[in-house]
Amino acid sequence: MDRMRLTASGQAKEASEPDKSNILLIMTDQQSSDLMSCVMGTQVLHTPHMDSLAEHGLRFTRAYTPNPLCIPARNSIFSGCHPHTTGIQSNSSKKLDIEKCPLMGSMFLAAGYDTGYFGKWHINAEKDVDKSGFQEMAVNQGNGHDDEIATPTIEFMTRNRDKPFLAVASFSNPHDVCQLARGEKLPGGEVGEPPPPEFCPPAPFNLAKPTNETDTMSLARRSYQASPMFPVGTFTSDDWRQLRWGYYRLIEKVDAEIGKILTALRASGLDKTTLIIFTSDHGDCAGAHRFNQKTVFYEESVRVPLIMSFGRHNEVSVSDLLVNIGLDILPTMLDFAGIRTPSGLKGRSLKALVSGEKAKDWRKYLVVENHITQGEPVDGMEIRIQGRMVRSCDFKYCVYDRGQDREALF
Repeated sequence: MDRMRLTASGQAKEASEPDKSNILLIMTDQQSSDLMSCVMGTQVLHTPHMDSLAEHGLRFTRAYTPNPLCIPARNSIFSGCHPHTTGIQSNSSKKLDIEKCPLMGSMFLAAGYDTGYFGKWHINAEKDVDKSGFQEMAVNQGNGHDDEIATPTIEFMTRNRDKPFLAVASFSNPHDVCQLARGEKLPGGEVGEPPPPEFCPPAPFNLAKPTNETDTMSLARRSYQASPMFPVGTFTSDDWRQLRWGYYRLIEKVDAEIGKILTALRASGLDKTTLIIFTSDHGDCAGAHRFNQKTVFYEESVRVPLIMSFGRHNEVSVSDLLVNIGLDILPTMLDFAGIRTPSGLKGRSLKALVSGEKAKDWRKYLVVENHITQGEPVDGMEIRIQGRMVRSCDFKYCVYDRGQDREALF
């Protein structure tokens, strides 16, 4: 038996066969990087389950979305390709070319994994197994079903099997902050009336509109805030405080659902052999620079939470290396699974970092894209703005495809 060992299911396995870790990817929608109580404290926000992942994993403080909008970001995350490569740079219905940009489900299915996807989809590919690579899917295109995600995810992960699994739990919240700002009914259930402003979280320290805002961003601001989708142009500091109170309650709601999955995984003992990744597709300004929602290059919009946990222990708990979740999550998952990363992918595996090793020759900058299209016409002109953001360790440079004053350096 020296060349054989037993798997968790009791079957003999060649000792030389590489380990294939289980993979659990947990996603929220529209959660900014620092909005966890392990970062900001428990005075105004309580996220014990996200905190527990950070306690037993590696938290990346400089993880960035590839594009601060749902559909472009998700198509990038699940293919490992830049948005300009997928061709999906806005919330459009354009189909993803899966021959050019195959999805992670197909890669893991071909490598012998059981694959399951539960929750919000927002990927521009058909949901059948031939296109998505996911054998089991319980998905919703919109919002309002977060309480239906944990149970099928748990059932999928904990069933008896002789194969490793890839499970995705994709939650809609705190995306309902969009409806909250508009005074609409929340798809995922109400959070109650906010208390008086003095008992709400403080307004952001950077609430003021930047005095050096480029004319391109001023145009985007006018376009957005003329739309009923973004009715925050007249918000007072107190209005922002009450909106942030609701935003934090939405994060707490999704944290509770995540807790159900993590509790079941740990009770089964599968956490010892499962890479757990937690992230969000993009953030929300929630009053920063007097913006709400996303698409802009402000940090609250583009920087997202990213925690990776394997075996519930790490020598290093926090990393400030630059990570692009659209490029780096998929190679990391493939690395843990012992699957060769396709040569066309531009990202890097984070496995060594998660295992406690130091980074070697890590990137000095990353690029984020955006495509601002969701506002109203300004002076009779449709607003379509594309931009690129280059983030280095010390600076951020933004450039747009229109405007006399279309560059910014921070």
